[in-house]
Amino acid sequence: MRILVVEDDKDVAGFVVRGLKEAGHLVEHADNGRDGLFMAASENFDAVILDRMLPGGIDGLRLLETLRGQKNTVPVLFLSALAEVDDRVRGLKAGGDDYLTKPFAFAELLARVEALARRGKGDAPVTRLLVADLELDLLSRQVRRAGQKIDLQPREFRLLEYLMRHAGQVVTRTMLLEGVWDYHFDPQTNVIDVHVSRLRQKVDKPFPSPLIHTIRNAGYMLRADPA
Repeated sequence: MRILVVEDDKDVAGFVVRGLKEAGHLVEHADNGRDGLFMAASENFDAVILDRMLPGGIDGLRLLETLRGQKNTVPVLFLSALAEVDDRVRGLKAGGDDYLTKPFAFAELLARVEALARRGKGDAPVTRLLVADLELDLLSRQVRRAGQKIDLQPREFRLLEYLMRHAGQVVTRTMLLEGVWDYHFDPQTNVIDVHVSRLRQKVDKPFPSPLIHTIRNAGYMLRADPA
């Protein structure tokens, strides 16, 4: 996806932009409302992450109201420190599609943005993930490879689901900690290595070609070929 981040806080913007790029998305950044409005209005994005309080004479509400007045229907998620109910209501009434308050977990931000983009495209809900001969059914919670059933523990299922949803992309340690374990800090343990090893024993070892690959100094990737 191509995503625009309009955020003036350098630390927050850097964190969000880096995480979205690690998840495989193309990301543009504006640090003020005027530039953000120009970019959102003149370019095609799949989603916009928008701060409420922005410099440049145009805040997030005015930016979005202007976009909607131009019949621009790009999905917009407000990311704001303004957390009162009235603030959230104002954001949604201005044309926002979702509202997430700071501080936030990146895994939740990523999930919400991807959901908004799917909704904007009218995609049907995903109930089955398929990579090569590996199939994961989200409704029955069953996993099969080459037609053979694979029994997974709940955490192993969540780990495999996360890897399959990001197939072909590098999945970092931070992404796994937040997306699978709901940790928003690094516990400095080998919990990820242990679970990936167990998952490999079940998903890869009994079959001729591995799907779970270690990307040195980066993380892991689930893909159908070793190249």
